[in-house]
This record gives sequence, structure tokens and C-alpha cells, in this order.
Amino acid sequence: MQDNIPGSFDPASDLDPFEIRVLGVLAEKEALTPDNYPLSLNAIMNGCNQLSSRDPVMQLSEDVVHDTLQRLMQRKLVNGMSQAGARVVKYEHRMRIKWTLEQDKVAVLTVLMLRGLQTAGEIRARTGRLHEFKSVADVEAALQFLVDKYPPLVARLERAPGTKEPRYGQLLGGEIDVARADSAFGAASAPVAPSSGSRTAQLEQELAALRSEVDELKAQFAAFRQQFE
Repeated sequence: MQDNIPGSFDPASDLDPFEIRVLGVLAEKEALTPDNYPLSLNAIMNGCNQLSSRDPVMQLSEDVVHDTLQRLMQRKLVNGMSQAGARVVKYEHRMRIKWTLEQDKVAVLTVLMLRGLQTAGEIRARTGRLHEFKSVADVEAALQFLVDKYPPLVARLERAPGTKEPRYGQLLGGEIDVARADSAFGAASAPVAPSSGSRTAQLEQELAALRSEVDELKAQFAAFRQQFE
């Protein structure tokens, strides 16, 4: 098996890992929490730093997320907007428009952006709340569309040692380092005992996310009340 799958994305230059994470979070939350979408800077940061459904786990600061959003807006992949009565700027992704993608393709690409290399079966299991695929064949059809686009957004990889199904990866960051991915796959498949420290960090992250939602609800209520003052 070759060490690298050639990358083909490029429009201007490939996206960096922070840009991929921010875009993935925006697309995910658009489907999962539509009432709170577009997202504030704080909500995006919390989504980027989630401990669940993320590979790799990141810890991005507010400044890093803000700078990443500015780069994505320059590339026309994110739009920032100021809603009437709101004190914060909200952000939305433009992948659907930029790359002419329907929701099934956006869902597949989003999961690959947030969770790394996966088989079609894994993608189907993890996209349930983003898009309901009736079968693995439907997932494979969406993947093939992304593979066949010009430039391609997804690549099909050879089977990893000890596995039966081929994996797929997104090409937004350029070529895929298969050797590194296989190393991560082996580490992820090994049983790991949960530590009290990781549990505490997870609870802190969940608390931060809840606080973000409360802050957004307060802002929405304040904007609503201003309409009658």
C-alpha cells in the first residue's frame, strides 16, 4: 500500500486542519441545532473542542478560531452576519453553494472532516442526524460523487491491515498520509481505560457548551424584547 494518497483539492491552496475543523463544526451544527444556527464565535469554539465525535481532539483558543473564520471568509467558504439587535456576529458555512453539494454529500463530507478516515458503513452509522441514508449503497453513491468531482473532495483508500472494507478520506487538506492514519487507527482500536482527568475535562467541555447555548438564548430573547420597546 502506498504511503500517501495524492491530494487533488487545491482551489488556491489546501485548507489547514483548523479550517477543516471549523467548517465541519458549522456544517454539523447546522443540521443538529438549526435553532441556534448560524453560530457565534463561542459556539464554534466549543464545537471545535468537543471531546466526542472528533478525531483528532483539539483545543483551539478563541483567537485561533476567530483568525480561522477570517481566512475562511476570504475564501468564500464562510459568511459572517450581524443580526438585528444582536451584539455578536454569527457565522454560516457555504460549502453547499461553493461546491454545489446536496445535503447527503454535505453530511458525508462533514463526518469525514470531523472524524477522519472511515468505511461507508461507519459513515452511514455516524450521519444519522445529519442525513438519513437508507443503505450503505446510498452512502457509497454519495462518496463516489465526491470522488468524481473536479477537483475531487474525497479519496478511496485501500483496505487497512485486518479490515474487510475500504476507507474513505477527505482531500480538503491535500494528500492523505496513509501510514500515519494506519498508526492512528491501531492506537484507536486498542482498549484504553478512562481516566478521571479525561472525564473531568469532558464535563467541563459540556458545561461550556451549555453556557454557550444559554448566552445565545439570552441574546435572542433580548433581540425579541427590543421589538416591543
